Amino acid sequence: MAAHILVAGGGIGGLAAALALARRGHRIDVLEQATAFGEIGAGVQLGPNATRRLIALNLEQPLKAIAALPESLVIRSADGDAELARMPLGKSLQQQYGAPYCCVHRADLHTLLLRAAQARGARQMSLNVGVRVGEAVAGDASVCVSSANARAWEGDALVGADGLWGTVRQQVDASATAPRSTGHTAWRGLLHQSRLPAARRSRQVDVWLGPRLHAVAYPVRGGTWLNVVVIAESAPAGDARDWDQASSFAALQQATGRCGGSLQTLLEAMPVWRAWSLHDRAPLTSAGGMANGRIALVGDAAHPMVPYLAQGAGMAIEDAVALADALGEGGPAEIPAAFASYAAARWQRNALVQTRARRNGDIFHATGAMRWGRDLAMRVLGKRLLDQPWLYAG
Repeated sequence: MAAHILVAGGGIGGLAAALALARRGHRIDVLEQATAFGEIGAGVQLGPNATRRLIALNLEQPLKAIAALPESLVIRSADGDAELARMPLGKSLQQQYGAPYCCVHRADLHTLLLRAAQARGARQMSLNVGVRVGEAVAGDASVCVSSANARAWEGDALVGADGLWGTVRQQVDASATAPRSTGHTAWRGLLHQSRLPAARRSRQVDVWLGPRLHAVAYPVRGGTWLNVVVIAESAPAGDARDWDQASSFAALQQATGRCGGSLQTLLEAMPVWRAWSLHDRAPLTSAGGMANGRIALVGDAAHPMVPYLAQGAGMAIEDAVALADALGEGGPAEIPAAFASYAAARWQRNALVQTRARRNGDIFHATGAMRWGRDLAMRVLGKRLLDQPWLYAG
């Protein structure tokens, strides 16, 4: 008998989990706290490890319709345009790992998943908005969830996909502490490439590394728009939970100082800047951080990470498919064992990505002798240093 599964959170991880589980025949209730389904933010990089899972969910054609396929990854110095390292992406990476490297707008990816979920039909997929999960109680045979507005749901299991600040995590790990402030602030901007001089338009992922800062730019929406993110070591401002704060070029420059070459020109061209303060949690230390009985976590609810490996969305998508694979077409009685198997299979990989992402932050923002050594290593090793077989083939 198919299971009835509640999914708390209707973002990328939640919808991916809902869709993967529905494809196995389970009945899903998605509980989203916002009053409408949608995503904020701008670009998302999807390595072959993530796009392979989306293809497995029969989303290859919709993904092609929204994605840009960058030709290469280029690392430069933020002081100027000196190239430090380069790695081909495009067809060569797809041949190597069996799936493409894509750049998408976060809202486009979310819409793609939402439409696929809606296509499952109301009898199998119930999509509920305005539901802020207040309490979840798991018994031997069911899970009950109540919302802040006195509504309640009961199912055979609960998937927590409610993000870094979500409440479901406490039901899995009662000792969980509050998210940690990294002391880093991110600014993002989005620009139609037609507004840039032809020489400044990009078909690749550009990364600039500077003292206590780095910047990333890559095309989205089929290459017509350019997404730019700058991360600097700067005191947090505004509501820590708000990752869509209004900001300005002046605030960005106060944190970074003036950059060199093409990066400064690109930053000056951005019409609007939004900002958010980066938070994370310590890397997972056991499977107990991802599942407990009839409750499992996916994405940032389980393993929030800094974006220095560009794998936040990728790990959430991996989790979603792995959770559905673990349960398969099993019924309600098989859920605790399936969730435990899922957590055992996933926690070490997620912990490694969390750890590598933190380490990349130190490397990207290096100063002094460490920065000199980093640049030398990149010039000498190039693609061998940038490629991530352990990640992309996983």
